[in-house]
Amino acid sequence: MDRTLAVGQQLCGFTLQRQKHIPELQLTAYDLRHDRTGAEYLHIDRDDKNNVFSIAFKTNPPDDTGVPHILEHTTLCGSETYPVRDPFFKMLPRSLSNFMNAFTSSDHTSYPFATTNRKDFNNLLSVYLDATLNPLLKENDFAQEGWRIGPANPGQQHEATSADDPLVFKGVVYNEMKGQMSDASYLYYIKFQDHIFPAINNSGGDPRKMTDLTYADLKDFHAKNYHPSNAKLFTYGNMPLADHLTEISQRLERFSRSRADKEIKIPVDLSAGPLEYTVKGPIDPLVDKDMQHKTSTSWLMGDTSDTAENFALRIMSSLLLDGYGSPLYRDLIESGLGPDWSPNTGYDAGGRIGIFSVGLIGVKGQDVRKVKEVIMASLQKVHLDGFDQGKVDGLLHQAELGLKHNTANFGMGIMQRLQPAWFNGVDPLDMLAWNDTVSTFKANYARLGYLEGLLEKYLLNDKCLIFTMEPDTDYGAKLVEEESARLSSKFRSMGGESEARAPLIRKESELLEAQSRASTEDLSCLPSVHVSDVPRQMQRKNVRDSKVEDVSVQWREASTNGLTYFRAINVLQGLPGELRMLMPLFTDSLMRLGTKNRTMEQLEDLLKLKTGGIALSYHSTTSPHDIQKSTEGLSLSGYALDGNVSAMYELLGTIIQETDFNGPEAESRVRELLQSAANGALDAIAGAGHSYARRYTEAALTSQGLLNEQIGGLTQVQHTGLLASRPSSEGLGDVLSKLKTIQRFALSNSTGFRTAITCGSEAVSRNASALRNFLSNLDRSSTIPSSGESEVSATTYNAKAFFPLPYQVYYSALSVPTVPYAHADSAALQVLSQLLTHKHLHHEIREKGGAYGGGAYSRGLSGLFGFYSYRDPNPLNTLNIVQDAGRWARDKQWTKQDLEEAKLSIFQGVDAPESISEEGMTRFLSGVDEDMEQRKREQLLDVKAQDVADVAQTYLVAGMAKAREAVLGAEKGLFPSADGWSSKRLHLAQDVASEPVD
Repeated sequence: MDRTLAVGQQLCGFTLQRQKHIPELQLTAYDLRHDRTGAEYLHIDRDDKNNVFSIAFKTNPPDDTGVPHILEHTTLCGSETYPVRDPFFKMLPRSLSNFMNAFTSSDHTSYPFATTNRKDFNNLLSVYLDATLNPLLKENDFAQEGWRIGPANPGQQHEATSADDPLVFKGVVYNEMKGQMSDASYLYYIKFQDHIFPAINNSGGDPRKMTDLTYADLKDFHAKNYHPSNAKLFTYGNMPLADHLTEISQRLERFSRSRADKEIKIPVDLSAGPLEYTVKGPIDPLVDKDMQHKTSTSWLMGDTSDTAENFALRIMSSLLLDGYGSPLYRDLIESGLGPDWSPNTGYDAGGRIGIFSVGLIGVKGQDVRKVKEVIMASLQKVHLDGFDQGKVDGLLHQAELGLKHNTANFGMGIMQRLQPAWFNGVDPLDMLAWNDTVSTFKANYARLGYLEGLLEKYLLNDKCLIFTMEPDTDYGAKLVEEESARLSSKFRSMGGESEARAPLIRKESELLEAQSRASTEDLSCLPSVHVSDVPRQMQRKNVRDSKVEDVSVQWREASTNGLTYFRAINVLQGLPGELRMLMPLFTDSLMRLGTKNRTMEQLEDLLKLKTGGIALSYHSTTSPHDIQKSTEGLSLSGYALDGNVSAMYELLGTIIQETDFNGPEAESRVRELLQSAANGALDAIAGAGHSYARRYTEAALTSQGLLNEQIGGLTQVQHTGLLASRPSSEGLGDVLSKLKTIQRFALSNSTGFRTAITCGSEAVSRNASALRNFLSNLDRSSTIPSSGESEVSATTYNAKAFFPLPYQVYYSALSVPTVPYAHADSAALQVLSQLLTHKHLHHEIREKGGAYGGGAYSRGLSGLFGFYSYRDPNPLNTLNIVQDAGRWARDKQWTKQDLEEAKLSIFQGVDAPESISEEGMTRFLSGVDEDMEQRKREQLLDVKAQDVADVAQTYLVAGMAKAREAVLGAEKGLFPSADGWSSKRLHLAQDVASEPVD
């Protein structure tokens, strides 16, 4: 805390309004106002080198055209001080930031970054302030980022009179939102928001309305809203407040105070009783046709500026919803009404009035009305029985551990937690005063019936909104028809398509020329850090090795606030494929079924009271010396107060070894897990389709690639869906039998078992003793049985695979094998991936092609190089570009500045701050020790232009013959078998004969 500052003191054009020290968070908050404009500024001083900045504006959307979202993109395309095209993306490789982005929320837009480098912070601060307050907002940028009409195939030569290439709607945000609307969960949530919050329009933009937005509308919205009088600024970290104030004040002084739309919007009035709405939505082809409804019931809660009650309502929501033992889970999901929560389920305190929602997906049509009835009956029973004191204590214990658990992104987390409420009139200093809030809650809770009273006050009534989405088999076709009709309407307003074609192609050519000029423009006006700012020697984190009960233990001693972090790997050598495919279900089942002596609810209560949580998952890694060698196994992790470590080990052992797969409810619980996973699969793919495409391509290239596809790829999606759709009459006996087989060898004190512990030096002895007791109780003789089934091989995966899925845009990937981590070429390949992304692919795939994202990656440990595109309207164009990327990179004359920027991009990740719990984990999980990391560091810093050309030729030109390609998206005849493509449908019907994906 800076004791030289006093409330009322004027500092560089700002006045300090308030200051507050928060000892439990080890920070001091300063609330300032800019005298001239009224801009609000919150600075949080904390001894943390990862400094954060954000400037944000209240941006109530006037309609559904997505003007806040399109403006968020367009502001970053050039400014007065930095008049280059797209300085935001060009700053990415000129920075050492570990976070750099912009977000459009429902009623505000924010521009945050984080970095540990002081020079970098000042550079980005200057760019961000100029971009938001003084953007150029060129019409070409609006056309590129927002929407336009142009030829479907970018970069081709177009005759003004030729109609060979159709004219279509284009634009980065337009395609982003078409992809977003392909996610049925997002669609349900946004349609729900339209009804519960009619005062707030769709800030992201509805593609059906986006094409109504004009360039003049965009400029007008910026002039009205992107003004310091409408801004909230935030800084965090150990850099001095005075330094920030000097730069920020200079940027704000040119503005005068103005009036802006700061209105705090509130939800729909529900006081007159229930409102009920039903809308149409898409069919999910991966889910049972009779389980396609989504429905929820929502209530308005209290004023979120009452931080004490708001905290209590969060506790109440957790008690009602969180965990398998929660009453609403038992009565709604466990009863079989639906396999998972609706996307809006939970307590939303982001606005001025809180909203509590409960709902389900995968509901049968005849059960929709029953959902509301069951919700009400469940709430009434909770009110009658009361909340369990032990469960409340468990949640408070979790909150305590959350304060002690130091994360590398603490400042960014604080910003993201405070900002939505801050824009809705909630005092951020009140939100930071954690101990005060918890103390008030404990005092209120001590009064008998406090939480039950809140439940009665807000939820035991019919002042609610019931929102249902029912399936429409023609939903996708109707979207296509609507877009076609809208395009035709635009043509009619231009005198017809034939009249419109020439001027539209001319505009497209002008845009392409501007984009082409940008690829060679002078960037000297942009600030930059330099490779010389990167230390040649890495900062080492001392670890030591020991043996406990003949098990290898890695120790990392550090200041942990009295916490112990535990991680273990049990290597499963020779794991059969039929069992590997069930590993995700196995780890999920361990946290669902319970044991013979304890229900899962009882185990969850103990976990909350004794630990900060445990995690069980499948683990695999590639050898740093051979990309065709990999290991796999079961990963265990958890953390707890030093005094509770023995209890944590006991719970881990109990859950893994004693989970009851023979219990009377085991089969129904496993089916419940399968149905939940299947119901979320299509939306999960829509959110990360390029990752699924990438995994499929990599399955044919390396041993770990095959493992990853089986565990987390489309092969796993189909496997889960087939099991989920199996008729009840057929049962899951064979599945349960295999899960029990896995259980017998999942946890064993064998040569393949190793552990890592991070704790304070004062806790080492106690931890060693607790670990010894834990290991002494493990079986030493378990073995993995051989499989009676044939193993799936890499040859099963086609070289060119297309997956028809009901999306409005596409996702693509192309991968090639390269070299292991320790190989000399690995560093040059990493540099090459950054050069291609920033100097070529972003320009071709996003700017010209209109995809929301695209680039190259080199995953050094896996030995794979690849390309991807995300929410892409033209995947064939993308694949043509990436297939030729090697030749382009080989022949490019790379400058010293090009190499410098590529290396900076890499070191953003290499030198990003680590949470204490992650220190030493690279060595433990992958076998890459600090000596190997140091050698790679030196190799990266020493990469030359010729090295880049050589690896481009070797692996992307000569090596392109080994490439594998995959595309996901709508079936429009773009990928015929005549061109070598195999169409791979995700079948869930029981007549599918074989796996993997057919």
